[in-house]
Amino acid sequence: MPKFRLNGHEVSAEVPGEMPLLWVLRDTLGYTGTKYGCGMALCGACTVHVEGRAVRSCVLPVSSVAGQSVTTIEGLGSPEQLHPVQQAWVDEQVPQCGYCQPGMIMAVAAFLEQNPQPDDEAINRSITNICRCGTYPRIRRAIHRAAGRRRQSS
Repeated sequence: MPKFRLNGHEVSAEVPGEMPLLWVLRDTLGYTGTKYGCGMALCGACTVHVEGRAVRSCVLPVSSVAGQSVTTIEGLGSPEQLHPVQQAWVDEQVPQCGYCQPGMIMAVAAFLEQNPQPDDEAINRSITNICRCGTYPRIRRAIHRAAGRRRQSS
């Protein structure tokens, strides 16, 4: 029974250790903000943070996060206090269909922790999530906006 910290709370799941974290989050624990996209860690719809690092949860066995801290989109900010990346997404009106956006936001939040003032080349190299609607220009503007907001709040 893997135990880990999810969005600041201790949780355990009575599931096989090899079950992908994505399915534990969605089907066992009810955190449906993390999406299933490809099942092969290619599209990024399933991105969550494990110990602050962006990971693709569709191929990550839940046993590998035992004793660690996992953050989903539900734990990134709150309706009263959006995370700077979430606020930038709203300000730039990024989503079209919105399906990939939780994973994209999680990837960007972790990226900005490591690279607080990215240029376009760094964004292209590091943010590999796929948006089928093609909102990449708005995503890029939101990343730059969030980076500016992070500098102001530091």
